[in-house]
Amino acid sequence: MALGNPSFNVGNPGRNDSYPSLPYPIRNGVLSNALLSILILMILGLFSHYALAAEITTSVDRNPINIDESFKIFFTANDTPDGDPDFTPLEQDFSILNQGQSSNSSWVNGTYSKSIRWTVEVTANKPGKLVIPAILFGNDTSEPLTIQVNQTASNNDTTQSNEEIFLDVKASPEQPYVQSQVVYTIRLYRRVDVAQAELSEPELADAVIEKLGEDSSFNTVVDGVSYLVTERKYAIFPQKSGVMTIKPLTLTAAVIMDRQPDFRDFFGSRTTKTKRVLSKEVNLNVKPAPASFTGKDWLAAEKIELSQEWSGDIQQMKVGEPLTRTLTLRGVGTTVGQLPELSTVLTDANLKAYPDQPVLNEQKLSDGITASRQEKIALIPSTAGKHILPAIEIPWFNTKTQTREIAHIPATAITVVGAGENQPETTRAPKPLAAPSLSLPKPETVSPIPVSTLPDLQNIWLWTSLFLALGWLLTLVYFLRKRPQKFGSDTDEPQQLMAETSIKESIKKLKEACANNDAPSAKNALLLWGKQKFNANNLGAVAGCCDARLRDEVLDLNQTLYSKDNGGWTGKKLMQAFTENTAREKKGARNDEPVLEPLHRL
Repeated sequence: MALGNPSFNVGNPGRNDSYPSLPYPIRNGVLSNALLSILILMILGLFSHYALAAEITTSVDRNPINIDESFKIFFTANDTPDGDPDFTPLEQDFSILNQGQSSNSSWVNGTYSKSIRWTVEVTANKPGKLVIPAILFGNDTSEPLTIQVNQTASNNDTTQSNEEIFLDVKASPEQPYVQSQVVYTIRLYRRVDVAQAELSEPELADAVIEKLGEDSSFNTVVDGVSYLVTERKYAIFPQKSGVMTIKPLTLTAAVIMDRQPDFRDFFGSRTTKTKRVLSKEVNLNVKPAPASFTGKDWLAAEKIELSQEWSGDIQQMKVGEPLTRTLTLRGVGTTVGQLPELSTVLTDANLKAYPDQPVLNEQKLSDGITASRQEKIALIPSTAGKHILPAIEIPWFNTKTQTREIAHIPATAITVVGAGENQPETTRAPKPLAAPSLSLPKPETVSPIPVSTLPDLQNIWLWTSLFLALGWLLTLVYFLRKRPQKFGSDTDEPQQLMAETSIKESIKKLKEACANNDAPSAKNALLLWGKQKFNANNLGAVAGCCDARLRDEVLDLNQTLYSKDNGGWTGKKLMQAFTENTAREKKGARNDEPVLEPLHRL
């Protein structure tokens, strides 16, 4: 049975050209859809390798580095590359010490993602600006990266370089501005094996201290001696000007005496000696905000960016329909508590604004803190026409350039049309024709409504009225049953005073418990405080009503109480977080006072 008519009339009308020998898909040089699809797939297959090439990024664990220090190079691919890497080009400027590979796969919101990381530990062969060359992964290629390699650290940086284990601390900058970021770096140098070590945390009054990232380790050479270095970083935000001193840190380490393990390790601990090491103290000369700085709020950072997005076309808004405006403020070298509010900006009187809860985000990276504040505001226009949203300006002080800058969004014009004005012509109601001009205009004739439709309209309004009346009656009964029995009672004020007194007493007990490192007493004090403050009956409920830092400390206390060994709990962190939480609450109640904003306002 033939698949089709072998004759096609593609010439002049009336002419019959027959091609019985040609296969079905081809007639007169014309390709069928099936054959065309096959050819397209073959062409795409030839170029699929280039379209699906893996993207490989290059990064390092720190930059700059010293010539005698080892550091790690990371090659990260978003998919399986074409082949295995060839690290031979690295040997031109670097010496390869070690290398490894790891992979990670995840499903997020139904989307599958995969990443593969190669880690290469190297040392630089010479100082200066060196380029990590592009590495071939089969036909895929990584990105080159430039790093700075310095000469060997001087003895001024490591004054105890003759010791087998010592601490080196450094603050940058040492002359910061108030509420600006100071990166405090701690390095533990050791050339002996350590079984256990405990390092105290930095202390500084009138300052907020946050740990940055995870600890990193590398090898270095000091005065010809090889050391293993463990590095830890903190971000410090001083809250007042003047000279401030970071107290020395204390390291208590159990140094292993017998280097070679033997059969005794299976039956007992190795021989160790306890060594106590102190770091030097660091002085910060904190400068106040410059007198030339003008602005409602003092904001010091390395970088500030302000942007906006809209959920729709602002030139085709409709009366009564909402449109969402998203404002995002990003800062480098600052915290979310320092970023000011954005939704307080005055808008057009004919635009009703409904702000949502802000979304706060903070990342603690190895080189500092990056924060963002995102606010969504739903705008509903009440009248048609053009409306102007005023410009938004955020003055801030650039700690790198030592200058005042302004992050701003220019004034935004919005065009609002009436409901239905922007509909297509085919869907709009036809405009009535103009009546002819007469000396004595006749009254317009109104078509009567059909009688058959009146019962339906009456039934609709009847049921609607009954429904609204029933809802009003139920609401009235609910509020009558739930209303207080007495209004304006003379006992309200004494009860409030008693509650405040009870809260103060619970705070006093909490201070005493934290000072004595008494976890059970601290729990009782927190429960008493939480009951009066939030009507919470357990530590989990109390933690849920606090800010992030205090919440973590309360949960840590709760975990300590239910562990087998709860004798190692210290109340210093809990009391510090509680004090900062109380200060932020008081600060929020005094927003009108011309003082510096609190560092962590949530």
